[in-house]
Amino acid sequence: MLSVLRVHLPSEIPVIGCEITPYVLLKRPDNSISNEDVPESAPINGYCMRYKWYRVQSDQKFTVCSVHPTEQATLQCLVCVKAKVPLARSFHCTPTCFSDAWQHHRALHERASTASNENGTEEEEMFGRFSSTGSGVKNAGISASTSNAGQSPSLTNASTPIYPTTVAERSGDGLFEVGRSRTYTPTADDIGHFLKFECVAIDAETKLPIGNTNTIMMSRVIPAPTPIPRRMIPVNGVDVLGHMDPDSRIASSGTFSILSYNILSDAYATNESYSYCPSWALSWPYRRQNLLREIIGYHADILCLQEVQSDHFEEFFAPELDKHGYQALYKKKTSEVYIGNPNAVDGCATFFRRDKFSHVKKYEVEFNKAAQSLTDAVIQPSQKKVALSRLIKDNIALIVVLEAKFSSNQGADNPGKRQLLCVANTHVNVHQDHKDVKLWQVHTLLKGLEKIAVSADIPMLVCGDFNSVPGSAPHALLAMGKVDQLHPDCMRLYS
Repeated sequence: MLSVLRVHLPSEIPVIGCEITPYVLLKRPDNSISNEDVPESAPINGYCMRYKWYRVQSDQKFTVCSVHPTEQATLQCLVCVKAKVPLARSFHCTPTCFSDAWQHHRALHERASTASNENGTEEEEMFGRFSSTGSGVKNAGISASTSNAGQSPSLTNASTPIYPTTVAERSGDGLFEVGRSRTYTPTADDIGHFLKFECVAIDAETKLPIGNTNTIMMSRVIPAPTPIPRRMIPVNGVDVLGHMDPDSRIASSGTFSILSYNILSDAYATNESYSYCPSWALSWPYRRQNLLREIIGYHADILCLQEVQSDHFEEFFAPELDKHGYQALYKKKTSEVYIGNPNAVDGCATFFRRDKFSHVKKYEVEFNKAAQSLTDAVIQPSQKKVALSRLIKDNIALIVVLEAKFSSNQGADNPGKRQLLCVANTHVNVHQDHKDVKLWQVHTLLKGLEKIAVSADIPMLVCGDFNSVPGSAPHALLAMGKVDQLHPDCMRLYS
């Protein structure tokens, strides 16, 4: 028999546009335990799972604050209303909240004055349509989401057709069925309403439940906060991609752009480490869509990403960036550090535009193997265990040799010569107390790159997260090719 052992959600607060994927642990008919789904289309021994999502319809209207989306709005900016700024951005929970956001409002007003009606329509659709009452500083309320009652909603949130029904939940409330798949993506109609999730094992033939129905009630659906634009650092007086505009890219012959970005692995995005951040903003479904939007917006020709989980690479980044013309290469960290889920082990991912480059060769650097070789060669047997425990940190590097498809000044002088480029991508994640180990890993990477450079005349690009500040020994080695022997980071090497 099929039964449900445990059900939980990554976050209690649903966000519009962010897919909700419940974790459902099942005991299968063969007594094995798994979180793999058993859909109605593929029953096991005559049993399968049935899922239902409901929107809790309430007579009470609820509008959320644009800055603090978990708080109810009490104020509305009338200038935003007159300027036809998307109304979801005009609401605030307190006068202080409104005052603190005034400079941002001014920017919205100026932007709205030149925006097209088409953009405004898109924004409204994304954030939902709001209604309000009163005059002056307004008290706002969400428009009722009952207009779809009696009509078939979009089937994107269900694997089978839905026949919506409204069921009494409590006085003044009702349940409106919105989905029948394991996952659900909140829509604009859900903003301000609670969501309810149900799952139960059923007999595949009779469709009758064979156990208790597991239910989770979620908080009110909130709109996704407005992304805050990056403030780019000008380089030589040029605002490099500062407005995320493809027209701002340098178009001279032989030039290209490269992005290095530590995206923060979901395994490390914990409430303990980031207590100042709400759990819904730490959830992977919310972060991944923001990361993808930002990464694509830079229009870089080469992407070097760090802390990319292997499952996220295969299921999300590789296929999504492939749609935008990028080819992907990946190197996962070695397995000495295990955190319970093999798919949660992260690594480095390098992407390049297929219309600009072609892949020639790939090298992988495992610093643990380099540490083993070093200790075997120079460390006394009695000290090997101590040395290895200090040097082995599970870090890796991914080195990719690419061939440029575009012309360059060098190619004009020698049209028959291939223009190759070597790109290194690494994440040097070492505790601050082990600064000597960090320096050794950077040195090991550079020595490997030197061997590649000697074999062919190839320009080198070294990218990654080195967890090092200007003035540190790793930074000095990268910038100047040497480190003063009296540098504080090196003192342990001589002690």
